[in-house]
Amino acid sequence: MTLRLGIIGVGNIGLQHANNILSGIVQGCIVTAVSARGSCSLAEQLNIPQYSDYKELIDKQVCDAVIVATPTYSHLEIGCYALSRGLHVLMEKPIGLSVAEGERMLELVQPEQVFGLMLNQRTDPVFVAMKKKMDENVLGCLQRINWTMTNWFRPEIYFQTSNWRATWAGEGGGLLVNQCIHNLDILQWICGMPRSIQGFCGFGKYHNIEVEDEATAFFEYENGATGSFIGSTGEAPGVNRFDIIGDRGMLSYDGEKLLHFENRPSTSQFSQTTSEMFGQPEVCITDLSVRSPVNQHATILQNFINAISSNESLIGPAEEGLKALAIANAILLSAWDSEQIQMPLDSARFHKTLNERRSQSQLRAASEAEVNIDMEASFR
Repeated sequence: MTLRLGIIGVGNIGLQHANNILSGIVQGCIVTAVSARGSCSLAEQLNIPQYSDYKELIDKQVCDAVIVATPTYSHLEIGCYALSRGLHVLMEKPIGLSVAEGERMLELVQPEQVFGLMLNQRTDPVFVAMKKKMDENVLGCLQRINWTMTNWFRPEIYFQTSNWRATWAGEGGGLLVNQCIHNLDILQWICGMPRSIQGFCGFGKYHNIEVEDEATAFFEYENGATGSFIGSTGEAPGVNRFDIIGDRGMLSYDGEKLLHFENRPSTSQFSQTTSEMFGQPEVCITDLSVRSPVNQHATILQNFINAISSNESLIGPAEEGLKALAIANAILLSAWDSEQIQMPLDSARFHKTLNERRSQSQLRAASEAEVNIDMEASFR
């Protein structure tokens, strides 16, 4: 079976998905139609139909599945339409502007439909290794988490050449729902969801934008563990350091190396049994670094194709996208209302608050300045 695939939105990321298919990296599908507002060289190259209206692409029944690679504000409308017409859907992150939007889409999914989300960093070998260790409970009882992820630097031109990006109306946020949504997904995928969140944000602190370009959040977990997350698009060179501390040791990733620190015996056992006033457990350090490159986007797309053709389990089910989005939404809500947010998030409350800001926001007039685009440089 060769899956007929339509691409809705053929900007930078949409073209990248197409190139992964055309180069043969992703197999089992062909691109049979695209939807784009302007001229599209991809349609001409493949001699396939191009539709200015995504509804026409869906209604023509020329596709079995679609990739939605449009600006975030259109995800709800396009996702609902495609799902209601019975198509399989792979959506770019985030699933929507809010958890409430994601929940609306998920209500439409039928048992035979595959609805996936581009949670591509779940294929990063480092995070796969960390996930495996946590599933094996090598750290024992979780004590503390810290992720400083400030190497998402973006210059002013990144925002100004797009009419929707970094606006409440077009994206529903900035740093948290665009760049750091990947990190928040990995954080909860590996460590679980917090029970409460306190957030602090800088809005337009480093750029001429209305949304957040800096965020600091404090988490509390059910077992009493605590966590912190710091993100920024205004720092250079920036830092990427992810530490997970448990009773039996620590996993530490500095953006290059992944190290496992194993306490012998555990911290609690040593504390209760030692006679050394200033002693500490013996520590065995193992380098778990993985250096094999992975085409993350191609891996997620191939998995989506396989899920349709052979019932392979999805790496990024759409419902999983609600978790990272809930954390992002909670950080914003906490920053807006200056209060600690209890989880699970009250999605209706956040959506109402967001819509108040969206009603006072509008898409900008995009700059026509020439810009050099290297998509590989955008990934962290």
